[in-house]
Amino acid sequence: MPDKTIRKLTTLLEKGYLNEEDMTLLQQVVERFPLAIPEKLSALIDQADAEDPIKLQYVPSIQELEISEAERADPIGDHVHEVVKGLIHRYEDRCLFMPVQVCAVYCRFCFRREEVGFASNTLTQPERERAFAYIEAHPEIREVILTGGDPLILKPCVLQEMLQRLSEIPHVEVLRIHTRIPMADPSRITDDMLAALTLKKALFIAIHANHAKEFSEEVILALEKLVKHGIPLISQTTLLKGINDHIDALSDLMRMLVKHRIKPYYLHHADLAKGTSHFRTTIAEGEALMRALRGRFSGLCQPTYVLDIPGGFGKVPIGPQYLSCDHEGSITVQDYQGHQHVYETLL
Repeated sequence: MPDKTIRKLTTLLEKGYLNEEDMTLLQQVVERFPLAIPEKLSALIDQADAEDPIKLQYVPSIQELEISEAERADPIGDHVHEVVKGLIHRYEDRCLFMPVQVCAVYCRFCFRREEVGFASNTLTQPERERAFAYIEAHPEIREVILTGGDPLILKPCVLQEMLQRLSEIPHVEVLRIHTRIPMADPSRITDDMLAALTLKKALFIAIHANHAKEFSEEVILALEKLVKHGIPLISQTTLLKGINDHIDALSDLMRMLVKHRIKPYYLHHADLAKGTSHFRTTIAEGEALMRALRGRFSGLCQPTYVLDIPGGFGKVPIGPQYLSCDHEGSITVQDYQGHQHVYETLL
């Protein structure tokens, strides 16, 4: 294990986030799954709270060594649809472009946790050109989603070059960036970064946030910079046991997102990544939370609850369902309070 990773573990131990008796096992964890926590993000952790939502998301746990038979190295089937290195074409009208596999922080539940953390996997210029060439040769691709890794960890000049190159492809109408940077390392949202994000074509940024506590003053300032720069923001959240799997925490997060002009987009059911079973709820629990959220807040606060089907078969909404139909075609609708109503129709 690299000395740098050992120092990271030692630092967490010194701060009281880890137990010394677990260090041998934790070294096994970080040998397999990368570790990085920016200083300002770790400063948000309440050392006295064993269930602190920041700590649970980013500080390694020996539970990560518990790997079930159902868990996979590639839980959503990225490699099944990888057409050239770093480019995944799963859906006809859009593709994932992964120029880098490094992040500012490594989430302990990440579905790409066995792929990320290696700077050597950053695409070379010839590899990027092959990805551009594929997109140019497929006019059905209207949207390119930059992910990874975290695209905003790239130098602004490198990111700008890629975005401009993509925006010059006539049939590409929308660019989207998936990132943790504004939450994990907001200091990277500089004037140079904002300049790199200035495009004539539509650009959306999907912010990954899982708990309202992540919204520090610096994070809020970084988000405001993006909003004032005219970039529409949407959100991605992973449903995580012990972190946001109760209605108060989920409600606070959705309210916080909307308050800062971020439209809740997806609530992901946690994927079958290796060593992450302690984070997963049941789908029934997720559906119950979505019902409760619907009863409390307007449509602005409602993400779509989705499951990425293992094996590369795509993302699907998984409820809850409010309609039922009997054998005679009679439709019953359930309201947000659980009451049943017959829906009369002439069809």
